[in-house]
Amino acid sequence: MFEMPVSDEIRGNTLRVFVYLVKNGPSELREVQRGIGLSTPSLASYHLGKLVASGYARQDEIGKYLATGESSTKILEGYSKIGSTIVPQLFFFTVLFTILTAFFSFETLYSLGYSDYLVAVSAGMVAALWYETLRLWRKLVGE
Repeated sequence: MFEMPVSDEIRGNTLRVFVYLVKNGPSELREVQRGIGLSTPSLASYHLGKLVASGYARQDEIGKYLATGESSTKILEGYSKIGSTIVPQLFFFTVLFTILTAFFSFETLYSLGYSDYLVAVSAGMVAALWYETLRLWRKLVGE
């Protein structure tokens, strides 16, 4: 339904490295290796090299790697950064519809009528939104 538009070379561990740079800012090679849980510094160097070569990251004058501004917008389209957390934008709609469905469900307990149908439709929407939100979240973290 909703796809994260990333180029072919930015996925898997390379995407995880990119997200790490976006969340943590300028980072040294070993910080990236430890932060992502990569087995060797050369593996972190490989993924950082892919990001630099494709223009999604750069190395500053003291050797730290950082994500470039334009690339964050392009790669993380459909996501929002709140502090150091990156969440799918669908998350906000999902929470809103979950609250509304809970409210309408509570209302239905005290009256009968059309609200039963509203609760059923809302519950279906909430299930679909949570499914899509979690799918996008997993895609971002590489699970």
